Amino acid sequence: MLSRLSRPRALALCALPVAALFAVVGLAPLPYAIAQPGTTVDVLGEDDGTEVISITGAPVRVTQGQLRMTTIVATGPSADVDLADVADAWFRTDRAVLPHDSVYPPGKSDAEVEKYNLGQMKESQDAAALAALGFLDEDPERVKVELNLADIGGPSAGLLFSLGIVDKLDGDGDGGDLTGGRTVAGTGTITADGKVGAVGGVSLKTQAAARDGATVFLVPKAECSDAEAELPKGMRLVPVTALSDAVASLRALEQGQDAKVPAC
Repeated sequence: MLSRLSRPRALALCALPVAALFAVVGLAPLPYAIAQPGTTVDVLGEDDGTEVISITGAPVRVTQGQLRMTTIVATGPSADVDLADVADAWFRTDRAVLPHDSVYPPGKSDAEVEKYNLGQMKESQDAAALAALGFLDEDPERVKVELNLADIGGPSAGLLFSLGIVDKLDGDGDGGDLTGGRTVAGTGTITADGKVGAVGGVSLKTQAAARDGATVFLVPKAECSDAEAELPKGMRLVPVTALSDAVASLRALEQGQDAKVPAC
């Protein structure tokens, strides 16, 4: 039986295992990745001194605006993310806590993940070229497209690659820029027949786009609500479901026909 004096001490002793448990949980790795806004690249320009989009077999015009693909940067596949990291990111608008397996394929080493992401980028580039050439009724046997982008993986640049090809091949039809001279950014996967798919991390990508001067952001329609969550001031969201949607919206913006441009 405990006396009055010994009871607080006993409670303190009982609390020690609980405190130790919280300490262990706080330091234990959790199945999450922490993401933040990454780099953006103008697909109409150069990357490390090399044109991002090179085209042979058809006349290519000089473009004026920018089409910036966007990225996120996440903690590495084998990086330990603990409770403190999650708590810090949870309350920041420039960070996102994502399930680890939604960012990286499970059970893969860092090298395997890098190889997987680069493979996805290559598939995305091939699909983007086919989508753009199909949209323009160009013969892929005659018109050759080479896409060069170093150190970036994943499929989410597909839409912007396609738009860049269309713009360089005078997809506007009258020698004008699809961008109307603006800095346009966006994200979205693309299939060879021109369908645009969701990608994730959209609210972080809009922040990266705004940081690098974009005022228009093309977003997969299914991710409108995510894009609106932390939308930078002055950024216009344009939802798209296909390459044809994106081209039509950019043409309408370039011609000052704002009423024809959809909104989230």
